[in-house]
Amino acid sequence: MKKNLEVLSKEQILIATEETIRRFGVDKTSVTDVAKALNVSHGTIYRHFKSKAKLLEGTTEKWLNETIIAPLTAVYEDHSLKGAEALKTYIQTLIELKRSYAHHEKELFDVYAKVTEEAADLVEQHINRMTSQMSEMIELSDFRVSDPDRLAQSIFLATTRFHHPSHAYEWDSPTINQEFLDLWDLLEKGFLNKK
Repeated sequence: MKKNLEVLSKEQILIATEETIRRFGVDKTSVTDVAKALNVSHGTIYRHFKSKAKLLEGTTEKWLNETIIAPLTAVYEDHSLKGAEALKTYIQTLIELKRSYAHHEKELFDVYAKVTEEAADLVEQHINRMTSQMSEMIELSDFRVSDPDRLAQSIFLATTRFHHPSHAYEWDSPTINQEFLDLWDLLEKGFLNKK
């Protein structure tokens, strides 16, 4: 029995897309595979998403919001953490999440890496959400900084090697954790000094 378009939501399509990607991988997943999983025609999927690229963007956005932004928001909202400790925990959480998904959700991480190369607006929006939270954490601290937005962006960029998917091949290095701690020590001593 075919599902009615009116009752088929974008959320249902995105969930089915995630499941299909987990089963076949991103390169072998087609819009037709997703449609079959939902028992609808591929035209139904195209009414919600104009192309496979848009479907993958939607899936990636959902995945980022649920698996990256939601846990980071919990750190951001944890008022028991203060100053440099809060920022360090935020970045370490980001790093741990990305590493975990690179290993344990490889198929969806691969979609994220692929979309990162092709969907600049989505990636910019994702980064802006994180740096906005970091900026607010900086504003609430007693750091000696005149431009919290700029510092948040700088910290994000300085730590890119530890969380950007193009560097995933480096994350299994036995020295990667110490390299992050060394970098953080420099950041904390140089930019995150108290007023």
